[in-house]
Amino acid sequence: MKHDLKRGALLLASATFFTAALNALQKLTGSTLPALEIIFFRNLFSLPFVLLIASRTAIILKTHHFFGHVLRSVVGLISMIMIVITVTRLPLAEQQVLSYTQPLFLVLLSIPLLHERPSLQRWVAVSIGFSGVIVVALGKGLLHGHDMTGSAVPIWAYFVALAQGGVGALTTMQIRQLSATESSTTISLWQAILMTVMTALPLPFIWTTPSLTEAGCLVAVGAFAGIAQVLQTEAFASAQVSAIGPFAYSGLLWAALIGWFGFGEIPGIAMCIGGLLIIGSGVWMLRHDRPAKQKAVAEGTMDAATGTPP
Repeated sequence: MKHDLKRGALLLASATFFTAALNALQKLTGSTLPALEIIFFRNLFSLPFVLLIASRTAIILKTHHFFGHVLRSVVGLISMIMIVITVTRLPLAEQQVLSYTQPLFLVLLSIPLLHERPSLQRWVAVSIGFSGVIVVALGKGLLHGHDMTGSAVPIWAYFVALAQGGVGALTTMQIRQLSATESSTTISLWQAILMTVMTALPLPFIWTTPSLTEAGCLVAVGAFAGIAQVLQTEAFASAQVSAIGPFAYSGLLWAALIGWFGFGEIPGIAMCIGGLLIIGSGVWMLRHDRPAKQKAVAEGTMDAATGTPP
C-alpha cells in the first residue's frame, strides 16, 4: 500500500466534515420528523455510494452468516436512533465528543466478549477518557456553554450519548467477528440493505410528510453519509491508520463550528477540557495499538456512518 500521509489526512478530515454536516441536518429534521424516518432516508440514499465502493472489487451478497448480519444491523440501527435523539437535544460538539468514547467501550467489552486482558496502558487511557466524560457532563452547571435561546439541555440526553458510544463499540466488535469470513463490502452491503428494509417496515405507521426543505435535508443526509464512507475508505487506503487516525478527531472542530455558526451553540470550558481528555485517551490507545488498528481497517471495522473516529 502506498503511504501518502497528506492525501490520507485530507480525505479523513473531509470525511469527518460530511459526518458533522449530516448530524447537523439530522438535528434540523429531528425535531419534526420521526427518527426512523430520517434513518430510512439516510440508508436509502447512501446505498448508491456503498455500491460504488463494492463495485471496485466484486458485489457479493452470498453469506453463511445471514443472522449475524441481521443482528449487526439491529444494533447499528439502535446506534443510529440514539445519534438522532442526541444530536436533536444536545449541542453538536458535545454529542460529537461523547461519541469518541467508543474506543474506551471497546476495551471494556473486549474482556467479557473476546476474553482479552487489556494492558495497563489501556486501563490508564480508559480512566483518562471517562474522566473527560465526567467533566463534560458535570460541567453543565457552572462551566457549561449556552445557546442563543438559553434553553436547558436534558441531562438524560448525555447518558444516551454516552450509551451510544457503547452500542457503537458493540457494533464494531460484531463487524470484526463477521469479517473473519465475510468481506468488508459484503458487510457494508447487507448493512445498508437490511437497515433500509427495517426502517421501511414501520414507515406507514409513523410517516410524517416532510416539507420541501426537510425532503432536501433527508436526501442530503443520505448523500453525506455515503460521501463520508467513500472518503474514509479512500483515506485508509492511502495511508497507515496509525498515522492518519488522529485526524478523525477533526470532526469535533467541524461540529463545534457548525454548532456555533448554525445553531448558536457556544462551546463551554467543560466541553473543551473534557474533549481534550477523551481525544487524548483515544490517540494514546491508537498510538499504542498500531497492529490491532491496521488489522481492524483491513477487516473494514472503521465505520464512517456513525461519525465517530472512530
